[in-house]
Amino acid sequence: MSPSALLGPDGRLLFLARAARMFAYGFLSVVLVLYLAGLGFGEGRIGLLLTLTLVGDALISLAITLRADRLGRKRMLILGALLMILAGLPFALSGSFWVLVVAATLGVISPSGNEVGPFLAIEQAALSQVLLEERRTGVFAWYHLTGAFATALGALAGGWSAQGLQAQGLAPVASYRVLVLAYATVGLLLALLFAWLSPRIEAPSADAQAGRWGLHASKGVVLRLSALFSLDAFAGGFVIQSLVAYWFHKRFGTSPGQLGTIFFAANLLAGLSALYAVKLSKRIGLIRTMVYTHIPSNVLLILVPLMPNLPLAVAMLLLRFSISQMDVPVRQAYTMAVVAPDERSAAAGVTGIARTTGAAISPVLAAPLLALPALAGAPFFLAGGLKILYDLLLYRMFKTSDRQGD
Repeated sequence: MSPSALLGPDGRLLFLARAARMFAYGFLSVVLVLYLAGLGFGEGRIGLLLTLTLVGDALISLAITLRADRLGRKRMLILGALLMILAGLPFALSGSFWVLVVAATLGVISPSGNEVGPFLAIEQAALSQVLLEERRTGVFAWYHLTGAFATALGALAGGWSAQGLQAQGLAPVASYRVLVLAYATVGLLLALLFAWLSPRIEAPSADAQAGRWGLHASKGVVLRLSALFSLDAFAGGFVIQSLVAYWFHKRFGTSPGQLGTIFFAANLLAGLSALYAVKLSKRIGLIRTMVYTHIPSNVLLILVPLMPNLPLAVAMLLLRFSISQMDVPVRQAYTMAVVAPDERSAAAGVTGIARTTGAAISPVLAAPLLALPALAGAPFFLAGGLKILYDLLLYRMFKTSDRQGD
């Protein structure tokens, strides 16, 4: 049966919303740090702004996802879309650092090209609501693939659109501002898509066991997973896509168009890797799939700054992306499998917030390192080493409770 037939009308709307959102995240992440640098902000201020952006996303996501099952998943998704607009418009219309800080903290904006805000957690719970359990891992893989392809196309479109606008005589900052306005427009599109969702995506109304954090029986395992996911995300925050794009620009003089092509290929490979993860998880289990694919990808990440020229650095990055995301749909399926249906939004929300919080800390540490030629490669080393530590801890804690893929 095709993925489309499995999804139904609500699932197709959620997939379409995922594609539109990740396309916007992709084109914004390629130019965001270039835009901020063009506004005259130094690496220290840029790092602080990226950190505050992720902190704000984490706090807002926490507030929304923990209440989504009780107040309505559809309502909370629409609220998240409006917060994208709240972030995008000030970023496009103002060059004031403090205005951007407020917009980044209160709104939803992605400096990484990855999911931010409340969307992923609520959409995972909604999809789990309308899917048969045995189809969950496969559909989550297609869900991740859809996002990765959209991010890839967004990166390609963003990089070459900015370069094309500059070739037509537009100043670099003005060309980046066009893309930020487009990001806000996607927020409006998302609000319209979410408005069409049916009541079938909502949590079961009969359950009233959830406590303050929306969790009850699964609280222990969710908190343990959250601690580990936070470590992984903290490591990943050193190499978010916008910072890696900036590193390539400074190290090799890479143009916006070239950056768009690089991250198009990277995200395309990342999306395809999610499909391999489904078959592998059926053979060796969910936890082993996460760990056995993640460690080699992090070794490749460490090698990127050690390469002497652009082609070799890009090759290491692309090899890394070809296996780096195999753990994502498996991680999502595992989290949904170990919690009760009425805990799913909260569980996805708590683990997602843990990831966002972890990732929020590292950009303020990573950006100043990029300003120092002798330390510019340090974010890659820190990210790879900490991610390998996460893999080893995850395997040690959960290998005995590993579940086969669905």
